[in-house]
Amino acid sequence: MPTPPKRSIRSRAAVAGHPLHPVMIHFPVAALLALVASDLGFLTTGDPFWARASLWLAGVGAFGGWFASLAGLIDLVTVRGIRRLVTAWSHAMVAVVMLSLASLNWLWRFAGEALLPWGLALSLATAALIALAGFLGGQLVYEHAVGVDLDD
Repeated sequence: MPTPPKRSIRSRAAVAGHPLHPVMIHFPVAALLALVASDLGFLTTGDPFWARASLWLAGVGAFGGWFASLAGLIDLVTVRGIRRLVTAWSHAMVAVVMLSLASLNWLWRFAGEALLPWGLALSLATAALIALAGFLGGQLVYEHAVGVDLDD
């Protein structure tokens, strides 16, 4: 079990001491994970409702994710303690790849391309990368105390 850090690393992108990035990522993550379910709904029923829902979920997830990433980017480039962590850079790189796939997925659907098989494949790959980015984000919080108030 890793040794807990002695000091916390404070976020600069925060309101009243509460880091914005962890607050902002929940909705895009939920949309991108619901996208997998929506794609599977289309796969099993063929109902065009699910294809329309998937288009919206892909857009909300991609655009919301890029917006949420701005708060994480501010912390990454302005907080020396975060910038020195390999885990922070790994989290950022996985998130950029994941958001790039999510954006491609939305563009694919927006252009009217077939949902199957590439739309579903992009959704599944994005979901897998969300899991990895979430794991790395959890390490930043629980092992490195990024955005955690330990000093009081």
